[in-house]
Amino acid sequence: MDVSTRCRVLRPTDRMRYSPGSLLIVVSASAADRDAFIERVTEEKGVVFTLGKIRGLIEGRVPAEDLDVRAGELQQAAVAKRLEAGESVVIGAEGLSAGERERWVRLAHGLRRPRHIILLETSKEHVGEEDAAPLNELRTALDAGDLGAEGFQTAMRLGGAAIEELKRIVFRPAPRED
Repeated sequence: MDVSTRCRVLRPTDRMRYSPGSLLIVVSASAADRDAFIERVTEEKGVVFTLGKIRGLIEGRVPAEDLDVRAGELQQAAVAKRLEAGESVVIGAEGLSAGERERWVRLAHGLRRPRHIILLETSKEHVGEEDAAPLNELRTALDAGDLGAEGFQTAMRLGGAAIEELKRIVFRPAPRED
């Protein structure tokens, strides 16, 4: 299935508005920075489905050796259910590879849901040696507007002061002009 589309590279503002029912994937070389960013800017907390959040909810209820597998299964099921219902979803991607994002994009594309990506830059100390090449590839593709080939309709790169300047991410229709 071809998921490619035209991708617009967005400029950050203090308040980003996405269509209701959208899939937003936040990618960063630092899981801690990514999760803190998502927690800080997402207006509606019920749309967030990071593996860390799900692990925290089921920890102690499932055997420790099954925790990661079970969290992944629950994430997949919950995201699919929300997208099928036309509800918004924010996911913190666990890695920088296109393969990590592809399953979510294919799911949202199959349900005709809008797909967006934010690349959250982090300090060089937080970028592992194994992440440097995939991160550079992602930066290059985003800056060139090539993430449409992965199925993303909008892409945004946040770094430095722009991370703090973005105060809110909301999933609402644009205000009507009467």
